[in-house]
Amino acid sequence: MPSESAPPPPIAARDPLEPPARSGPRKGLLVRIVVYLVLIGGLGFIVWHIHENQQLSAQNSAAQAEQLANQPIPVQVAAAEQRAMPVYLNALGTVTPYMSVTVKARVSGELLPVKFTEGEQVHQGQTILEIDPKPYQAALDQAKGNLLHDEALLKNAQAEFARYTSLFQAGVVSKETLDADESAQGQYQGAIAADKAAIETAQLQLEWCSIQSPIDGRIGLRLVDPGNVITANTTSLVIINQFEPIAVYFTLPENQLPPVLRKLAADKRLAVDAYDRNDTQKLASGILLTGDNQIDTTTGTEKLKAVFDNRDQSLFPNQFVNIHLVLENRPNALVIPSASMQSGLQGSFVWVIDGNAADGSGTARIQTVKAALTEGAFTILDSGLRPGERVVVDGADRLRAGQAVTTTQAKPQSTPGRSAL
Repeated sequence: MPSESAPPPPIAARDPLEPPARSGPRKGLLVRIVVYLVLIGGLGFIVWHIHENQQLSAQNSAAQAEQLANQPIPVQVAAAEQRAMPVYLNALGTVTPYMSVTVKARVSGELLPVKFTEGEQVHQGQTILEIDPKPYQAALDQAKGNLLHDEALLKNAQAEFARYTSLFQAGVVSKETLDADESAQGQYQGAIAADKAAIETAQLQLEWCSIQSPIDGRIGLRLVDPGNVITANTTSLVIINQFEPIAVYFTLPENQLPPVLRKLAADKRLAVDAYDRNDTQKLASGILLTGDNQIDTTTGTEKLKAVFDNRDQSLFPNQFVNIHLVLENRPNALVIPSASMQSGLQGSFVWVIDGNAADGSGTARIQTVKAALTEGAFTILDSGLRPGERVVVDGADRLRAGQAVTTTQAKPQSTPGRSAL
């Protein structure tokens, strides 16, 4: 018999008021929206936090900058002073011996041992070298012998002339014989004169064997050793340079010459100072002797010569020096260090420190000045400051008007030559 199957379950009826069930895609969209909102909120919080940090950092930096701005700035200062200041023209010069002699022998021969110490001071007329004199002594003796021989012949000719004169007056000899004898007498007289000249020449050459210093000066290194045979007027033996006095040659541009030449013609003496290569240390003081008689057309300059006593021999030949040619002296010049000078739209100015100099405190202010000229490390002012006011030499790059400062005294400086403003 066929089995009976179970009947299907009944289908429940849906309530019309019940909302329909949500679908899967719509639920995923809502989740994504929520995630995006969370991300945007987190990003906004991060941006806000960064912005807050930046503002806080800027406030801290501004506070630190304000704090630093209120702190005193250390500077070096120097006081404006009123003192005598010379006005210079500056030039580069070369030290040259006032006299320089290259000693050469005037006769040829063997050089004997020298009679000087290299580098010593020698005096005019002092024997410094000798040539072997024996050949010249022999020549002198020979010339003297020839003189004696010719004097004897002259004496005999004079006796014969006297005899022939008596015979001619007696009519024994002819006029021609008397004239021939008189002529022989004249020949012997000429030979004697030549012998005397030969003696003088031989004597002079013998004296020249002893070589003497022609000037006072310092002798250099010998150029020829003893034992060498030297040639007259050819071989250089030694060089002697005069140190006291000594000369310095320098040049000036032609546009600077008129005041120099006018003062040289009026005063006859212009002071000249020689400084070392760094233009800081004064070596010697002298006078301007003269200038050349023409301007060099290739350089537009004229050569001038200054003379220095050089008692301490601080100047040496071929030494390069900085020359300060003094044109005038200002007895009450207002002077400040050149390092304090500044330039701006308002012209030349300096930073002046007002306050108590004793404790090193003060405030900075700008003061315009009018400069007359610059003398190397110093500037002469026409106006703008009073003696004693402190000006900033170092540290001015960080200053502003009203800035508090602490001051230290700058090192004193020397006065090198003039430079144009």
